[in-house]
Amino acid sequence: MTAINTNVNSLVTQTALRRNEVEMSNAMTRLSTGKRINTAADDAAGMAIASRMTAQIKGLNQAVRNAQDATSMVQTADGATQEISNMLQRMRELSVQSSNGTNTADDRTALDTEFQALMLEVDRVAENTQWNGRNVLDGSVDVSETQELGTVATSGVDDTDGWISIGPGLQIGDQVTYNANGGNEIDSTNITDGASAYVVGINESGAVQLSGTAGGTAWDTFDGSGGNDDQSFTLSGSWVTYQVGANSNQTVTMSFGDFKIDSTDGVYEQDISGWNIRTEDSANTALTGLTAAINKVNAQRATFGSTVNRLGYAIDNLANVSLNAEASRSRVQDADYGAETSQLARTQIIQQAGTAMLAQANALPQTVLALLK
Repeated sequence: MTAINTNVNSLVTQTALRRNEVEMSNAMTRLSTGKRINTAADDAAGMAIASRMTAQIKGLNQAVRNAQDATSMVQTADGATQEISNMLQRMRELSVQSSNGTNTADDRTALDTEFQALMLEVDRVAENTQWNGRNVLDGSVDVSETQELGTVATSGVDDTDGWISIGPGLQIGDQVTYNANGGNEIDSTNITDGASAYVVGINESGAVQLSGTAGGTAWDTFDGSGGNDDQSFTLSGSWVTYQVGANSNQTVTMSFGDFKIDSTDGVYEQDISGWNIRTEDSANTALTGLTAAINKVNAQRATFGSTVNRLGYAIDNLANVSLNAEASRSRVQDADYGAETSQLARTQIIQQAGTAMLAQANALPQTVLALLK
């Protein structure tokens, strides 16, 4: 049928051009942004997946920075405690010298002058060492908290030797609280529901032995046949918590301790501010105490060092996870430039051809004029 009111060929061509224009616009948008998904309409499911991955990646990258800051903080404390250790070593040396019977009272007074100066400097370092404006060696940076350690199965309790598989990460001196959770208790005398105890032993598999006092004799037998499978422990103490993961509760904790010389519950576990070496007896007393204090400082420095190493491994793992997550997101979200440039070239050619065909379609009705002559 020959008609001029409705140009079907022109309408078909216009429809094809509109579709081609949408495809060309999408290709140009993807090439301009570098992303395959620019709106939810492009790929609704892919957009949701990419958005979730983006949140995870940003969290992982921030966790890396958190761990790096934590490393700097711990290294700051370790550097200061190294100097404290050096001063305690010198004080011990002075104590050894003062305890010698060849010294006169004046000699010991002179030795004590340096001894007291070093004592004051130890305290000054403890009270003034800071990271990001916070004191790290006076005990103020550690926050008192409790941490759930999870359930302990009946099979995780050795009634005959006193070993309990509470969980990894515990250290000698940690205080834990037992929760029977309505079931049988591990021991009717010592490890009862709500009882607190201290870790005094750790074996190669990570199981611990407990005592009623820090450094006390371990409880080596229990009468509760392992307690029950719903029992649990909580860790009580003061520490700094570092967020080293993209999600909640992915943390590393560490206690910095109190290095002030007058703290009875600090790293030295006694008030050392009154020590002097003005007499042979006082020098011997200081010598014994300094030996113990140096060992305590060394133990705390070991904690600093192990935490730095742990944070280093955490950083490496976080960076690896972030890298793989970004690679996965790229496959979902990023544009394939090879495919998109080919698509753009195709749509441009179709646009040019379609425009030419539209001109031809619009010219067809003019042939009707030949019938009217």
